[in-house]
Amino acid sequence: MGKIKAAIIGATGYVGVELLRLLLNHPGVETAAVSSVSFEGKKLSEVYPGFYNIFDRVLCGKDEAIAAGEIIFASLPHGICEPLAKKCLAAGKKFIDFGADFRLVNEEDYKKWYGGEFAEKALHNEAVYGLPELFAEKIKAARLVANPGCYPTSVILGLAPAIGRLGDFPPVIDSKSGVTGAGRGLAQNLHYAECNEAFAPYKIAAHRHLPEIEQELSFLAGREVRVSFTPHLLPINRGIISTIYFTLEKIAGLDEIHALYKDFYKDKTFVRVLEKGETASLKNVRFSNFCDISLHYDAHVNRFIIVSAIDNMVKGAAGQAVQNMNLMFNLPEIEGLGAVPPVF
Repeated sequence: MGKIKAAIIGATGYVGVELLRLLLNHPGVETAAVSSVSFEGKKLSEVYPGFYNIFDRVLCGKDEAIAAGEIIFASLPHGICEPLAKKCLAAGKKFIDFGADFRLVNEEDYKKWYGGEFAEKALHNEAVYGLPELFAEKIKAARLVANPGCYPTSVILGLAPAIGRLGDFPPVIDSKSGVTGAGRGLAQNLHYAECNEAFAPYKIAAHRHLPEIEQELSFLAGREVRVSFTPHLLPINRGIISTIYFTLEKIAGLDEIHALYKDFYKDKTFVRVLEKGETASLKNVRFSNFCDISLHYDAHVNRFIIVSAIDNMVKGAAGQAVQNMNLMFNLPEIEGLGAVPPVF
């Protein structure tokens, strides 16, 4: 089999360019086209000089990108990917959406949190939620994959092994993200003077990733799961660390829960359940597709604590998309993603 021809629509956003970085190091992929509305006609290396003499391809339009690729990655805002997905599937292409258009099953949830409607309902019935550690078999057979959000990735992987044993106390999720999670667009709170030497929560009890988290946890649990979710903005470029507090239906010790997690993820290359006494840290997952999970127990209040750490640009976005692509084309999941995280 020859190399997979990949095209990126929205290649000059943070996620798009991170995806390009990974694809250029993937032995089974040829980057056939890169598209950008804002910079069409310019060379990619004019927008990101780090690609000079490495990838000097001219940024093209969407239709040219779709024509060139076997798989199309859309790194675009929500609300605009349905017609693109329809066009790609009609042309026999595969499609991975980085936005929220296909993540939510319930159209009412989408209306409430994103203000839109499902224009292509048949596509939504076909879309697969692209969390490989949980849905690999469905992803292998998919033509249309909804790449998960970054916060949901860290939270769902953190809670999945224990979700069927949760007690009445709703999980409390305290997540912190680097500023690249907000994308490349300008906003006052992302200016250097605003976010440097600062740290604060935002969109308290109102973040758009909440319904996605609850949807997938409810699916895994086989019953409705509600959570309390508060994101924070860290004054760093990349990374998400989620600290999750929960109780169990039946009292279990840390040894039992740790064994449960080890067994659940024993054949999942990109989830590393740390040894007891260790704590997950952003430093150890930067620029990698790993999710590090550490488990802790607070005997004082009989509560378990999970710490889940990912790179929001890789496992939370571009790396997970490459992992999904590998599954869709019957390649090893680790292909193009095996780099060791930098140690400093």
